Amino acid sequence: MAMAVFTLAHAQTPVAPTAGIYTCVDSHGRNLTSDRPIAACSDREQRVLGGNGATRGMLEPNYSAKELAVRAEKVREAELIQMRRSEDQRRDRALVLRYPSPVVHDRVRSESLEQIDVVINAALKRMEELAQQRKTIDDELEFYVTDPQKAPQVLRHQADDNAQAVLVQKRFIAEQQAEKDRVNARFDEQASRLRQLWQSMSEAAQR
Repeated sequence: MAMAVFTLAHAQTPVAPTAGIYTCVDSHGRNLTSDRPIAACSDREQRVLGGNGATRGMLEPNYSAKELAVRAEKVREAELIQMRRSEDQRRDRALVLRYPSPVVHDRVRSESLEQIDVVINAALKRMEELAQQRKTIDDELEFYVTDPQKAPQVLRHQADDNAQAVLVQKRFIAEQQAEKDRVNARFDEQASRLRQLWQSMSEAAQR
């Protein structure tokens, strides 16, 4: 079987014009044979036989510049497809090595989310501190409720700075919540692919 595959692959290998027996079927359906490339078959492949009658390869047609460009584009597309397939396989291997089981994948997801929660909790604690600061500021501003313009400039700046700091923390917390969504989405996507890979590994192990 291996020899048959090798022979077939070898038979499809393009060759340059060389000594041998050339055979083809021309545009009129005639079987032609010659000891040199056959002009009537210049627009199609010609099989090249050795002295023992075995196929040595194929002689490519004489392509026009446009045909050559089309063939080159097809080769380029095939190479890109193969590169993407190889990259996908490499990515799958790396994914399985990092997450060999659902337990590992779930644990890493939880750890990633916990790290974000630590940051969020720190921001929430800062929000509580700012709320306390604001209460102190508001208590002092009550003395000037009838005429806020009489409030000391330092006190007004403290109120503005506090309000700005609260906005910053709110934006930061929202960003971290969005990051949690992105982490979950990434792990969900990984889990979808990993379930297929784990299943394939399980089936392979049972064979």
